[in-house]
Amino acid sequence: MDIKEIQNLIKFVAKSGASEVKLEMDDIKITIRTGGDDRGESTTYVQQIPVNQAQALPSAPVQAAVPVAEAPIASEDSKYITIKSPIIGTFYRKPSPDKPMFVEVGTSIGEGDVLCVIEAMKLFNEIESEVSGKIVKILVDDSSPVEFDQPLFLVDPS
Repeated sequence: MDIKEIQNLIKFVAKSGASEVKLEMDDIKITIRTGGDDRGESTTYVQQIPVNQAQALPSAPVQAAVPVAEAPIASEDSKYITIKSPIIGTFYRKPSPDKPMFVEVGTSIGEGDVLCVIEAMKLFNEIESEVSGKIVKILVDDSSPVEFDQPLFLVDPS
């Protein structure tokens, strides 16, 4: 099961209204719990089971908090659009250490412009803008880990 299938499963469970879903396959266990309060959050635990030791489990599961809302969305108390991470990984503001940043605060962007890259499982994924506007704030530091659906940028669409 790859990261995209897990993300789609999380979205499906969040929209279904189920309070908890457990999925066990040969080498992986996934538990998705939706928040009992009105915050609209889900928590996902993924455990990789060693192939040669099916009974041994890792000491700590990977945990990701996943808000139900889709990106990009407009904040209720702001005129800005929030661009969120589509995947879990490490956030990088430049394509390589010797290259300039993709965007800075004040940069005008258009649909399809690359804003950053997120490294997930040794793959560097270019994150493109789905909106046009101007970068108002960068919410994540370079080389920081990010969660699925975590806010990355604030964009002024005007």
